[in-house]
Amino acid sequence: MFIILRVAIFLIFTFSGYLLGSKYNNSIYGAMLGGFLSLVTIAAESLLKKVRIGAIFGGILGISLGLLFAYLLMLPLKPILGENISTVYFGLMALFGYGGLLLGLSKGREISIHNIFKLFRGQSLEENLKILDTSVIIDGRIADVCDSGFLEGVFILPQFILQELQHVADSPDSVKRTRGRRGLDILHKIQKMSNITVRIVDEDFPKIKEVDAKLVALARLLNAKVITNDFNLNKVAELQGIPVLNINELANSLKPVVLPGETMKVFILKEGKEYNQGVAYLDDGTMVVVENARRLIGKNADVIVTSVLQTTAGRMIFTKLKEEYEREEYRTAK
Repeated sequence: MFIILRVAIFLIFTFSGYLLGSKYNNSIYGAMLGGFLSLVTIAAESLLKKVRIGAIFGGILGISLGLLFAYLLMLPLKPILGENISTVYFGLMALFGYGGLLLGLSKGREISIHNIFKLFRGQSLEENLKILDTSVIIDGRIADVCDSGFLEGVFILPQFILQELQHVADSPDSVKRTRGRRGLDILHKIQKMSNITVRIVDEDFPKIKEVDAKLVALARLLNAKVITNDFNLNKVAELQGIPVLNINELANSLKPVVLPGETMKVFILKEGKEYNQGVAYLDDGTMVVVENARRLIGKNADVIVTSVLQTTAGRMIFTKLKEEYEREEYRTAK
C-alpha cells in the first residue's frame, strides 16, 4: 500500500512538473524537477516517521534559546568590538545555536503529549515508570525483589489491571480465588515499602478489548516499562518497542552456573520420562535428570553433570551417576 502511494506521489509530482514546464517550453526540465521534489518529499516523510514530535519541538526550542542567548551576550560587547562585531556575532550565533539544537534534540525525546498535559495539570515529569501486569502481581516474587532494593521508583497500576485482579479474587474457583487474594496482599505489601510508590491510574482504552493490548498501549503512552511473567505479553511488547522486565528471566539469570564435569549431590525424587531415569530438583527448582537412577528413588546420590539445556521455561541439567561416569572415563582412557 505504501509503495503504491509513493509511486502515485512520484507520478503526480512528475506530471505536474511536466505541465508547468511546458508553459515555459521546458517540459523535460519541469518533469525532472517534479520527480526530484517528489523524492525529497518521500525521503522527508520516511525521516519524520522515525523522529519523535518531542525531539522536533525540543530542537526548535533549543536553537531558538541558543540564538537568543548569543544575541544577549553580544549587547555589552558592541561598544568594545566596534567594526569587528559581525565576525564575532556570527561565531557566537553558530556556536550557541548548534549547541542549543543538540541539547534540545536530546532532551526533547523525553517530551510527549501526555507529559505536556501533565505539566498543565501541575504534575512533575517522571522517568523510569514501570507498569505492573496481573501475572507478576499474583506470582508474588516482585515484592521480594523490591524489598531487596533492586527495584525502586514509581509503579503504575492501571484500573483495568486492578479490576482483573479483583475479578480473579472473586472467582468461584477456589484456586483462582486464592491466587487473586494473594495478589491483593502482594500489592498492599509493595505499597508499604518506602522505596516504592504505587500509583493507580484511570487511563483506559475503550476501543481495545484485550487487557494485554491495553497495557502495551498505556506503556507506549507513558513511555514506561512493563513488569510481567507472561511470555506472550513479553513478546508482543518487545515487538512494539516496549521495554520489558520479566521476573522469570531474572530468576533464571540468578541461578548458579553449572558446567559439565562438575559433581553434585542430589536427592532422587521420582522417575523420569525416559527409561530408567531418575529426577531430582535443586533448591531453586531446577530439574536434574539422572541416567540409570530409577533404583535410587528416595535416596541421595552423587552425580556428575554431562550437559545443561536452557529453555524458555527454565533450565534442565542432565547428569550421570558418579560411579558410572568414572567407570566410562576409565574405559575410555584404556
